[in-house]
Amino acid sequence: MPTRKPAARRRKAKKSAVETAARHPPRPPLSKADAAAEQRLRAICLALPDVIEKIAWGEPTWRAGKIFAQMDSHHHGAEHVAVWLPANPGVQQELVHEDPVHYFVPPYVGHKGWIGVRIDRKPDWRVVAGLVADAYRLVAPPHLLARLDANRDGPARGWRAAWLERGADDVEE
Repeated sequence: MPTRKPAARRRKAKKSAVETAARHPPRPPLSKADAAAEQRLRAICLALPDVIEKIAWGEPTWRAGKIFAQMDSHHHGAEHVAVWLPANPGVQQELVHEDPVHYFVPPYVGHKGWIGVRIDRKPDWRVVAGLVADAYRLVAPPHLLARLDANRDGPARGWRAAWLERGADDVEE
């Protein structure tokens, strides 16, 4: 016969969940430019199949089963607004090396290959959208990837990671 936890332990667990939520309240954008960058990123993420937005650690995150994009608006006092994205092996190192103004190794998840992409310094939004789509492909289940591929109209447009393999001069536009 299963034993039940005493009522005092059940109440304590509920209290700690409330306390946890209070430790990371949602943070509003600090400026109109930050809000505009967040809105543009939101539109890119929500355009992908079955994406859910959820606040975690006080920041918006976008999920397709697992997190594929996390907002970073002045996280722990940082001077930037950015998005953290999982990336294929080698992408993080290459982007940070080639353009450290727009790309960085994010805390907590950088050691797993995630890339930080600054969206507050007039980024190339096609590149951001391409990196977001690549991150989505890394975490989305096969049925969502099939929907994504079925929704494509015509040839792929925008940034592609082929330049990482062959060099920027060899990639067709």
